[in-house]
Amino acid sequence: MSVLIETSKGDITIDLHTDLCPIACKNFLKLCKVKYYNYCLFHNVQPGALIQTGDPTGTGKGGESVYRMLHGEQARYFEDEIHRSLRHARAGTVSMASSGPNTNGSQFFITVADEQDHLDDKYTIFGEVAEGMEVARAIAAAYADADGRPYQNIRIRHTIVLDDPFDDPPGLEVPDRSPEPSALVLQQDRERLAEDETLEEDEERPA
Repeated sequence: MSVLIETSKGDITIDLHTDLCPIACKNFLKLCKVKYYNYCLFHNVQPGALIQTGDPTGTGKGGESVYRMLHGEQARYFEDEIHRSLRHARAGTVSMASSGPNTNGSQFFITVADEQDHLDDKYTIFGEVAEGMEVARAIAAAYADADGRPYQNIRIRHTIVLDDPFDDPPGLEVPDRSPEPSALVLQQDRERLAEDETLEEDEERPA
């Protein structure tokens, strides 16, 4: 049960705890399947701590669960799945990012350092990095503003579901191709350095 995340810095493979956290894992797998995460920014990077993504708005305030797509606004968020056997003890822990108890939507974070026990019992741990920790650490080290947003946009380009034990629920609309960049994505790339742009190129942009 795993997913390959292709980012503008390289690939990260995540193995999922489907037995312990089926609600979070199903949400993640189906959002990956419908290409929900394509073009999502890593909007919060903290060197020596974590990287966060999964919000299509890029603000850290957006995102919704797959259950919202299937069942309406009342299912926008889903409940926590906290287990004492799952701790933020090792770098590469993958957890839901939330604003409080039972407010899980689409955002998630990956730790890049060991022994982050201050995160335990607050965030649902649903996976771990199997390959690509060097990519996660490179993202965490990106030059960023005071809010942790990199000055050069770092994005999820594609997600590839490698193994999914869950049947697709009725009503899940799976696209037959990856989406084109939205107007918001293009705007974000005008506001900051695009993922394939250098500082020199930015200085040559017309005002």
